[in-house]
Amino acid sequence: MATYLDFEQNLKLIEEDIISAKARADEHTVASLEKKLEKEVEKTYGSLNDFQKLKLARHIDRPYALDYVRALLTNYYEIHGDRHLSDDNAIVCFFGLLGDQKILIIGEQKGRGVKNKIKRNFGMPNPEGYRKALRVAKIAEKFDIPIVMFVDTPGAYPGIEAEERSQSEAIAKNLFEFSDLDTITISIVIGEGGSGGALAIGVADRLAMMRYSVYSVISPEGCAAILWDDPSKVEIASKALKIVPEDLKNMNLIDDIIDEPLTGAHRKKHEAYKAVGNYIINSINELKTMTKQDRLAQRYDKLLSLGSFD
Repeated sequence: MATYLDFEQNLKLIEEDIISAKARADEHTVASLEKKLEKEVEKTYGSLNDFQKLKLARHIDRPYALDYVRALLTNYYEIHGDRHLSDDNAIVCFFGLLGDQKILIIGEQKGRGVKNKIKRNFGMPNPEGYRKALRVAKIAEKFDIPIVMFVDTPGAYPGIEAEERSQSEAIAKNLFEFSDLDTITISIVIGEGGSGGALAIGVADRLAMMRYSVYSVISPEGCAAILWDDPSKVEIASKALKIVPEDLKNMNLIDDIIDEPLTGAHRKKHEAYKAVGNYIINSINELKTMTKQDRLAQRYDKLLSLGSFD
C-alpha cells in the first residue's frame, strides 16, 4: 500500500476514487479520474519546495542501496568486515556485474522495519563501515574495477563509542584515500546525503544526485535548532542550506542530476533503477576514454575548485 506525504493527499483521494470506480467497472469514471490525476500530479510535483523534496528523499518506500544492488547487478557477492574490529551493517559492499561490466558497489543502507533499521543503525555508519569501504575499494583499485558509491545517510553515527574509535579519522582518511584511488569512481546521492557521513564515500570522478535527493552539511532540523533554536523553522532552513540538486549543480558542487519519475523513485522503482544503471554505464564508458593520469588530474582539479565563488 502506498505511503502518501502531507502534500500528496489530493493524489491519495483521486487514486482511491479510481480504485473504487474500477471495482464498480465504471470505465467512464475511471478515464475521467485518470485525466484528473495526471493534472494533479503535474500541479503537485511541478512546484515542490526544498522541504517537500527533502521529504521525498527520506520517503520510507524510496529505494535503498540494496535495492539498487539487487536490481542492477548479476553474479554479485558481498564483502564483510574492516579487518580491524567488526562488520558495520550500515555500509554494504558488493562486487558484481552490471551488464558485462565488473563493478564494486559501496552503499549506505538505512534498513526497513524496526529490527532492520536497528541492524543497519538507521543508515548511520560507524568508523568500521568507512574502513570497510576503504578496504574493499583498495581491492577494486588493485584489479582496476570501477567503484560506484550510493550515498544515503542522515550522517555518520555520532555516538561516544564511534568517537572513541576515531570516527573523524576514519572519515578524513577516506577523503584522502578516495581522492587518489587509481580506478574509476562514481558517487550517487540516492536519498539523503548528510554531512561527513556522506562525504566519506562522496569523493569521486563523477558526483551525481537523483532528482529528489538532498546533500547538506547538516540536517535542516539541526540547522534550525542551532541558528534559531526553533524546530518550526526547518522549512526556512531547507531553503537557506541549498540542499537540492539544482542549487548544488549551479554552484558546481556536483557534476550531474539523474532524472527519476516525476512522482519519485519509490512510485516507479524500475524506472529509477534503469536511470541509475544507464548513468553508471555511460559514466564508466566516458571515463574509460581518458588516461588514468588525465582522470586523476581532473578529479584533483575538481576537488580544489570546490567552494570557490566568483
